[in-house]
Formats: sequence, structure tokens, C-alpha cells
Amino acid sequence: MWYFTWILGVSLAVTLAVLNGMLCEARECALNKIDKED
Repeated sequence: MWYFTWILGVSLAVTLAVLNGMLCEARECALNKIDKED
């Protein structure tokens, strides 16, 4: 059953990495939008 927790942990880490990347990209895009409006 160790493989179940291993796969669960890896998929959680990948999910968090993808969400972090999306958040970072969204913040950068929002900052660029604010800069262009000024």
C-alpha cells in the first residue's frame, strides 16, 4: 500500500506546483495590466 501514499503525495505536489505557477502568472499579468493603464 506504500505506492498509494507515494502516488497521492506526488500528485499533490504536482497540483500545488501547477497552482503556484498559475497564481504567479496571474499576478504578473495583473501587474502588467495595472502598469499599462497608468
